Formats: sequence, structure tokens, C-alpha cells
Amino acid sequence: MNTTRARARTLVPALCAAATLAATLTACGSSDAGTASGDTLRVGVFFPGSVSDTGFMESGYLGYQRLEETLGDRVELSYVEQVAAADYQQALVRFATANDLVVSLGGQTDADVRKVAPQFPDVKFVEIGGPADASPLPNLAYYDPQQAEAEFLSGAVAATASKTPSVSFVGGVELPAIVNAAKAFGNGAEFARPGTQVLTPQYLGDFNDPAKAKQAALANYGAGAGAVGQIVNLGKSGLEQAATQAGALMVGGPIPGDCSNPAYVGYVHTDIGKEVEYAVQSTLDGTWKAENVAFGLTSPNGGTDFLLCGADPAVADALDKAKTALATGAVEPYRAG
Repeated sequence: MNTTRARARTLVPALCAAATLAATLTACGSSDAGTASGDTLRVGVFFPGSVSDTGFMESGYLGYQRLEETLGDRVELSYVEQVAAADYQQALVRFATANDLVVSLGGQTDADVRKVAPQFPDVKFVEIGGPADASPLPNLAYYDPQQAEAEFLSGAVAATASKTPSVSFVGGVELPAIVNAAKAFGNGAEFARPGTQVLTPQYLGDFNDPAKAKQAALANYGAGAGAVGQIVNLGKSGLEQAATQAGALMVGGPIPGDCSNPAYVGYVHTDIGKEVEYAVQSTLDGTWKAENVAFGLTSPNGGTDFLLCGADPAVADALDKAKTALATGAVEPYRAG
């Protein structure tokens, strides 16, 4: 019997009401908070969005599911999803009270993670996708998926495949990591096809609004973009509708999908779940540190790739050159500042 899976199912509805539950808890750490029963590591994973969002959160949840399968006898897992921003801190307090390791996904949680972590010094915290220049705390590590690297590849593919000299990028919330990824998309386009017109990035203020995403993409296609890159989650369905309507192209991801849809030139693959697994495994083997850990093409930890749809040799060549340039350090996906 896999008790970790059963526990995850029962805790999700309760933790989604974290605003109520957490109010009854004392917001301070104790020696009990950091000790598991026996040799079992208690891990809480905080997904502020939906674990079926086809994007960042679901990619992380795939890693959670792999942990259930591979380490279910050593780890007691629970998770929470779809938490309102006003309730982040209370949900994190609830998790910190019940777990040895808390993993939080998304830079939108950063301010609350940094408030809660010092209150529970015996609990380890990991934030995935926070600010690239964030400073770790004594019990808080930052894992960077380096989405900009993936978007550099996306820009190179989009520009080469585009039937027009223009491409564009649509992002969800205008977080630093998303802004840097948009810059990298433009740089990748210029790298692969010098002179490409990169339209001004559009930020929707929401990762999960298909209507806004469709409107933004249609505006970009109408302005001449032949291909659109993106970092949105459920919003991708709106982008797909727009690409189909315009007879244009888009880049999917971070979870590779079906290449039978002609709207997709390819898929970014950013394995957020790999970082969830890394946090748990490093805690189990005693190597966990409160530090910045990079993933991606330029890191030995990996986690980034690109699935190309179609067999256009020019597009494949552009992708290979972009990968090589990043991996060797010949180019930077973007320059900070």
C-alpha cells in the first residue's frame, strides 16, 4: 500500500482551504517541525497554480508523481494546488508545520517564502523559478530552471520556421524570469535569422486565461508575426486557437505535446519535476545546501531540451547551432540589467 499517494489525495482539498486552516496554527518553528516519523522524509510541495495547467505547475507535478513511484517507501508526500495569492503565506505556514522539506513553485511565491522560511529554521525550503539573483537564506535554496535558455532555442526555431520576417512572444505574469525569457527569445531569433523583427512582448497578467492569450496572439499575427513563442499555462489553448485561425505557427511547452497539429513548430521541454526530485533526493542523501542551483543546457543538472516538429533541415540546423552556442558559452541567452 502506497500511503504517500493516499495522503496526497486527502490533503489537497484541505490544504486548498489553507486560509482557514493556517489561521489556527502558530507561525513559528519548533524542533518537532523538522523531524519525520522514523526514517520517512515528510515533503510538502506548494503549487500555487493547477497541477493540470499543461505548463510550469504540471511539469513540476510530473516529478512529484515520479517520486511517488520511486521513493514512496522513503518519502511521505503531500501537495496543495490552486491557492489564491492572498493565501500563499498561510498555506506555506501550514506546510512548514507538517513537513521537513517544503518546495514552492513559481517566482510569484518568493515574497511569502522569504517571510515564512525564517520562522521555521529546522525546515528546509526550496523555491523553484524565483529571481535568478535571489540570495538564499540559511534554510532556503533557490533552483533556477533557466527558462531563458529554453526560450533562446524557441526564438531560434520560431524565426527560422516563420513564413514572415517577424516573430513575437506572449508571457503570463511579468515576473523577472519571464521578462528575461522574452529577451532570450528575441536574442535567439536574431541569432538564427539576423534582422528578424521581434515584436514587443505581451504580458497577459495571467498564465491561465485562454481568451487573453488568444487576443494577444491574434494581435501579434495581425502585426505580421509568423510564429509566436510563449510562457503561459492554460492560456496555451487560446494561442493554439489563434495560430490555427491565422494559419501561423507557435511554440509549445514546457511539456512536449502532439506534433500532429500543424500549428506547432515544436515544443520547449523544461523539466520542472526534475528540480522537485533533486530537492528531495539531496535532502535524503544529506547533500542539500541552502544555495542557488542552476538547471538547463549549461548546467550538469540538465532539465532543458527542445522537441522539433517536422523535418525542415534549416530549422533543425538552426536549433542545433543554438544549442551548441549556449552549451559552449559562445552566446548568453540574455544580458542582465
